[in-house]
Amino acid sequence: MEYIDQDPSNCSVGRSLEILAQPWVLLILREILRGVDRFSDIQRRLGVSRSVLADRLDLLVAKGVLAKVPYQESAQRRHYSYALTEMGKDAMPVLTALRQWGDKYFADPEGPAVITAHAGCGHPVSLAYVCDAGHRLSGPDETLRRPGPSARPLTLAS
Repeated sequence: MEYIDQDPSNCSVGRSLEILAQPWVLLILREILRGVDRFSDIQRRLGVSRSVLADRLDLLVAKGVLAKVPYQESAQRRHYSYALTEMGKDAMPVLTALRQWGDKYFADPEGPAVITAHAGCGHPVSLAYVCDAGHRLSGPDETLRRPGPSARPLTLAS
């Protein structure tokens, strides 16, 4: 089956974008990744409305990307901070790829605002195309796509 004949309705990219393409979601994840994990701090840093932030955090918790962590400061009501789940941590290469692309094309003339480095050696972190056999690819031109186990033929309505 050629790709053009494949039904795209069960595409993992589309399903991922149902969550990650919501306005503010990637910026919220960026903040939590950097340690800004309380509602009020996220809201203040991003300037997003309280209702939109609450909606996006609820979505991320419901989908399993974030977990709510209760905390209580002296004599105040209970509040929640947000922590990345395993699913949330697995989304971090998406942010790394966006940062890498943005650093290449949109950084200030003096360079990027943040450099992500390997804690072990201090060298910058970047993503690369690597196949499961360990071969490093120069880009998408060295890849091929074939139907996966859930591929379905496209049916055109007439």
